[in-house]
Amino acid sequence: MTDRQIIVPDGMRLLFEQAGYAPAVKVGKTLYCAGQVGRTPELSVIEDPEQQFLAAWENLRLVLEAGGCEFKDIVEMTTFHVDMHSHMPIFRRVKDEVFPRGTCAWTCIGVGELARPGLLVEIKCVAVER
Repeated sequence: MTDRQIIVPDGMRLLFEQAGYAPAVKVGKTLYCAGQVGRTPELSVIEDPEQQFLAAWENLRLVLEAGGCEFKDIVEMTTFHVDMHSHMPIFRRVKDEVFPRGTCAWTCIGVGELARPGLLVEIKCVAVER
């Protein structure tokens, strides 16, 4: 039997209760993070792209922290982008401000839409606790 723990940061209880999904699942030292988006704790989408991207990274940081990890523990990351070419310069600038460069495998995927209208990015990752 695996050591499986559902990870729900305090600020994501509403999301967990309303959407019925876990922000992360930890098995042993590996943390599987569901995609994080740029929304408020009240589940409102942040309209400004730069602020939305900052919020997505902050939401991911909160999930990682609740699971005993940090950005530097991420080994694989996938980002899903609506209108990727228009927003990628802003996304990269924000990413480079908050996330250590060159520390994980990263795949970017352009998509037509995400779970809620107005969302521009979703960041999903796997981290391994040190």
